[in-house]
Amino acid sequence: MVSSFTSYRIEERSYVALLKREIHQSNLKRRFSKTQIGEIDIIVSEITSNLIKYVGHGDVLHRAYDIGAEDSAFEIICLDKGAGITDTLKMRRDGYSTSATLGQGLGAIERLSSRTQLYSIPGWGTILYALVTTNGIEDLIKSKHYEISTRALLINKTHETVCGDGYFVQNTASHYRILFGDGLGHGHSAKEAMDRAGEYFIKSKENDPVVLLREIHEAVRRTRGLVATVAICEKQHAEWNLAGVGNILTRFYSGVQHKNYMPYNGTIGLNIPTSMNSSTVPLEKNQHVIMCSDGINTRWDLNKYPAIFRYDGIILASCIYHDNARGTDDASVLVTKVN
Repeated sequence: MVSSFTSYRIEERSYVALLKREIHQSNLKRRFSKTQIGEIDIIVSEITSNLIKYVGHGDVLHRAYDIGAEDSAFEIICLDKGAGITDTLKMRRDGYSTSATLGQGLGAIERLSSRTQLYSIPGWGTILYALVTTNGIEDLIKSKHYEISTRALLINKTHETVCGDGYFVQNTASHYRILFGDGLGHGHSAKEAMDRAGEYFIKSKENDPVVLLREIHEAVRRTRGLVATVAICEKQHAEWNLAGVGNILTRFYSGVQHKNYMPYNGTIGLNIPTSMNSSTVPLEKNQHVIMCSDGINTRWDLNKYPAIFRYDGIILASCIYHDNARGTDDASVLVTKVN
């Protein structure tokens, strides 16, 4: 499981120095070269400067983590609720500025990053994403007929250092397996429950979601407990089988049409129904499977985000978070995309 994002609310320029110092110190613990650490410092400086200059306040999400034994990655997302950008392509061009500056900020961010995406709606706000890795990027897990990628936004509750939400993804020759869950409450005890469930999920060879949930239920009995949904794609039959216990929202999108999955009541590790059945949903090209923890309001509508399916799943997750984070708990959105 990839680490959660740390959320930082920028309300005035004095907050920026603290954020930059925190990110710099975090990246020193990773496998970035001195040059890359300096480049990340520039990216953070440009992002926060633009935020203060054009909007005045907003949220910055960031995380740094190791990939395997040799590589590291840094991700940063800036979300604001400002006036938005009418022409994002023009804004990314060097020399273009709406203020009396050189207009090279977004261009510099793109050049120094391994990947960037900019999404904006006039009157709604802007989301800017940047990724820096020590090596190449490969986040697609491919099957014979489909490419499946899972992206997730996990946000700690304010003042917490860990996130009780979590997800685990496993790809085999015959199945693509997802566990997405929320440890009860928040903090270290919630994370312990989620981690214990994830450890069992990864080790298990079981591909029946109901059986798997029952086994996880037994494995986490000595923890605080959690709510979770298991979705398993059977590649040969081109279908998803899923089952869930507790308030995890799961929604399947095929184009503009969507279908909700209703989980069972209960808490894994404490009490689950004696009778459960899995649900089956066809696997389709251009399908999106979206899961949310209860730190996200459930009444969101993707129709308000023009062309959102053309963007990376992390942008889609950020849009949902942008408008629907409750702010009282860990908040997480998982997006699985089938191409």
